[in-house]
Amino acid sequence: MAKVSPEILQERIGYQFRNPQWLTDALTHSSFARETASHRDNEQLEFLGDSVLNYLVSVRLADAFPEYPEGKLSRGRARLVAAEHLGRVALSLELGSYLRLGRGEEKTGGRAKLSLMVNALEALVAAIYRDGGIRAARRFVHRFILPSDLGAVALEIFTIDYKSALQEYLQAERLGPASYRVVSEAGPEHRKIFTVEATAGSSGTARGSGNSKKTAEQQAAHALLELLRKKRHA
Repeated sequence: MAKVSPEILQERIGYQFRNPQWLTDALTHSSFARETASHRDNEQLEFLGDSVLNYLVSVRLADAFPEYPEGKLSRGRARLVAAEHLGRVALSLELGSYLRLGRGEEKTGGRAKLSLMVNALEALVAAIYRDGGIRAARRFVHRFILPSDLGAVALEIFTIDYKSALQEYLQAERLGPASYRVVSEAGPEHRKIFTVEATAGSSGTARGSGNSKKTAEQQAAHALLELLRKKRHA
């Protein structure tokens, strides 16, 4: 993945910077700044961008779902600002190809590192905010980061992610990661039911079923999480 001119990125996102230095900073990794003895990289913008993004996503969710309680809105926001979602956005924008990297980071495949692209995306949100204000940042976030139809994805973003919750629990208990395997498939092709088994080493095993492998994995993770919690308090 070769470096591409940042002017192309401006065309891609539909925003022309009045002060191009903001964009340059957003795309500058600390490795490049160190090698060039520069004091400007994207770390501070990343910090600011995280806050701006959380604010804009919070406002959008509160406007779209005024009847939802705080806890549910927080869960939806967490899903929309998570590295997994932001990583997909960063990949769609091919942010890795615009990064300014040090020689070492370049050689070790820095342009393809999802963490660097996610950091650059957050920095880009802040750069647009610094250059054009909150309205410009909102337009970018609504166009590229938030789903165009929140109602259509409400079930996905507000449902508890039990696989992540299980992983966090296992990490907190210093246990290895869970593994998942499909143990059976039943029913006709258009109404197939999958049964998945989730295992956390020797700590426990549980099963879940659903009309997709993803749903079955979530159900299995939920069951295993409940099992492990009961064992802990037994």
